[in-house]
Amino acid sequence: MAERFPTTPNNSYDPSSMVKDLDGTKPRLLDQVRHCIRRMHYSIRTEESYLGWIKRYIFFHDKRHPNDLNENHITDFLNYLAVQRKVASSTQNQALCALVFLYRHVLKKELSQFENLTYAKRPLKLPVVFTREEVRNILLQLDGVTWIMGQLLYGAGLRLMECVRLRVKDIDFGYQQIVVRNGKGQKDRVTMLPEIVVEALSRHLEKIKLAHAIDLKAGFGTVYLPYALERKYPHANRSWSWQYVFPATKRSIDPRTGIEQRHHLSEAVLQRAIKKAIKSCKITKPGSCHSMRHSFATHLLESGYDIRTVQELLGHKDVSTTMIYTHVLNKGGKGVQSPSDMLFKN
Repeated sequence: MAERFPTTPNNSYDPSSMVKDLDGTKPRLLDQVRHCIRRMHYSIRTEESYLGWIKRYIFFHDKRHPNDLNENHITDFLNYLAVQRKVASSTQNQALCALVFLYRHVLKKELSQFENLTYAKRPLKLPVVFTREEVRNILLQLDGVTWIMGQLLYGAGLRLMECVRLRVKDIDFGYQQIVVRNGKGQKDRVTMLPEIVVEALSRHLEKIKLAHAIDLKAGFGTVYLPYALERKYPHANRSWSWQYVFPATKRSIDPRTGIEQRHHLSEAVLQRAIKKAIKSCKITKPGSCHSMRHSFATHLLESGYDIRTVQELLGHKDVSTTMIYTHVLNKGGKGVQSPSDMLFKN
C-alpha cells in the first residue's frame, strides 16, 4: 500500500533504523513490538502484519514517534485508509488492532485515552457454499499433493493454514482422525480423516520420509518447533514425527532463527490449484479454499448431523458461528414456496 513519505519531516525519526529511547537502554521501537508479539505467542503472520501497519502509521505521520501522537492521529490514519485507499472494513480493523497493540502493550498507554476509537462495521455476508456435485468436479481437477490437501479441506473441514501446517504426528491412521493443533484461537480439536485419502496420504508420507532422511544425511533435517519445545526436547526438531505432512520442495531460511530448514508448502500452491479448478469447472461462484470448509459444514448439516457435532468438528467457540451454515437448508426464503411456483399449480 502506497503511503505519503515526506522527505523533510519535523520532529521525525527513522522507523527502519528503529532509534533507541532516550536512556539508550531500551530496545528500538519495532524491536520492542516484535519481542512483545513473540512473548505473547502471536503467529509469524500477525507479527508481519502488525509491524507493517505500525510502519505505515509512522510514515503517514511524517515519521513522528507514536508517543508524540494521539487519538486524532489514529483516526486520521484510519480515515485515510477508508476514504482514500478504500480498504475493506476487515483491513481497516486489522490496522486498528495493530495500533491498539502498540499503544497498550508496547508504549503502555491507557486505552481510556483512545476511548472514541471504533472498529469498522463488517458486512454480514453469507458463506460461499459449493453443491456436492461442484465439490466433486473441483476435486477431480486436482492431482497429487493438491488432491490430498483438497480432500482434507472438504473432507475434514480444515482451514487452509491448518492444512499446510499439519505435522506427521497429528495424523492418526488407527483411529482415522486428525488432531488440529493450535487452530484459530489457539485451540486444539479432533476431526475425521477421510477414508478416501488414506491410501494416497500413506504413500505421500513414505515419499517425504525418504526426503527427510536425505536432508538428515546432508546435515539438515530440522523443522520449526513452536514456543520452547526445541529447548525442552532438543532432538525433536529432527524427528520424523514433527515434520510437516506437506513440506516445501526446497529448504529455506527461517526468518526468526536464521536456520536453514524445510518449511511447510506455501499456501499459495493450494490456493492457485483450487482457483484453477473452479475456473475449469466453469463455476461462477466467487469460491476459494475456505469455500471447501463451508461446504463441509453445510453438507454435514444437510445429512442430518446435529449442529453441536459440526461445531466441534469446525472448532467454533460459539454455536452461533456455526448457525450461519443453516441458511442453505432453508431452501430459498426460509423454506417458503415461491408464489410463482404456486400460481399455475392444480
